[in-house]
Amino acid sequence: MASGKNVATVVTELVTPTVEELGYMLWDVEFVREAAEWFLRITIDNEEGITIEDCETVHRAIDPMLDDADPIEISYRLEVSSPGLEREIRTDMHFAACIGEKIVVKLFTKLDGKKEYIGILKSYENKTIVLDTDEGEKSIERKLASKVRTVFDF
Repeated sequence: MASGKNVATVVTELVTPTVEELGYMLWDVEFVREAAEWFLRITIDNEEGITIEDCETVHRAIDPMLDDADPIEISYRLEVSSPGLEREIRTDMHFAACIGEKIVVKLFTKLDGKKEYIGILKSYENKTIVLDTDEGEKSIERKLASKVRTVFDF
């Protein structure tokens, strides 16, 4: 495979049906290099939240599939985890799943004098994030955001 993105796309297509049959939603797939090692990170979610047992169940189900299909030509570590309380929002599906949740949008450069906006995700259409903030409604083009994640108030 040429890049992490290609691997992630192939793996997503390969494992999604199995993950969904087991009762989970595939939240994310990343193929990343950290130090000298490559990691294939599968992130799953469901309405009840994810336990270590859920991660083990999915790991056991998809590991042999990945071995058989062999979509990755180099050695890597497979990790299955939950997205956590403060999860990164990267895809259209993520935005749709997070409507009504409190999020933070960090920007590459300032917009109206600020590099960060926090509010309730009101909508996401046509690649535009619409937040209900303390200062009122704010629309932000997705391409302006460097990072978007949910916020959990402890």
